[in-house]
Amino acid sequence: MTTSTAQTPSAPLTTLAATDVAAWIRRACALVTEQADYLTALDAAIGDADHGANMKRGLTAAVEALGAEPDSPAAVLKQTAMALISKVGGAAGPLYGTFFLRMSTACAKHETIDTAALVDAVEAGIGGIVQRGNAEAGDKTMLDAWYPALEALRADTDGAFAAAVNAAADAAAAGRDATEPMLAKKGRASYLGERSVGHIDPGAASTALIMRALADVVSGQTADAA
Repeated sequence: MTTSTAQTPSAPLTTLAATDVAAWIRRACALVTEQADYLTALDAAIGDADHGANMKRGLTAAVEALGAEPDSPAAVLKQTAMALISKVGGAAGPLYGTFFLRMSTACAKHETIDTAALVDAVEAGIGGIVQRGNAEAGDKTMLDAWYPALEALRADTDGAFAAAVNAAADAAAAGRDATEPMLAKKGRASYLGERSVGHIDPGAASTALIMRALADVVSGQTADAA
């Protein structure tokens, strides 16, 4: 007889404590590791063919940097930022590092993160990406997944936390898919001109995985497949 090892989902979270943010980073690492070859294949079509390996290495380093009892959400986010900046090559390291660092600053006074605080943090992170990458919506970058996620969070600040985060993850996935017909205007993909059309942006794809990881943690479904 086969014994099931499936874990029973826990109750949805209503806020994120430091340990929950750490769980998010661990889950993001797991999903990116599972999908590393897919991310690299996307990057092979319009980039340097290293996005999956780079993100896997960076998030693995971020997980290794986590303490047993993290001090605060901001501390976890800052540790993650430093790991990504130091370990992820190409443009993704500085961009994701800046995103998490700006999130950390926005959360500096919060012991827990609710929907409103998460909106502020994601908005700050996106601002960092815009400043660092000099990009905007429609340029076929990770912003095309982050912006829809932010708008979904904003639309549900009065609702259940888990519902808002799940809606944001769905919006990020839709934003990822919407990059396929776009013409790349930033990064190495922009060098391809019209040949960049018909390919999903790898940064948008990794953003969708990171948002799905957060939704998994918040909904208590971290034992489930992505």
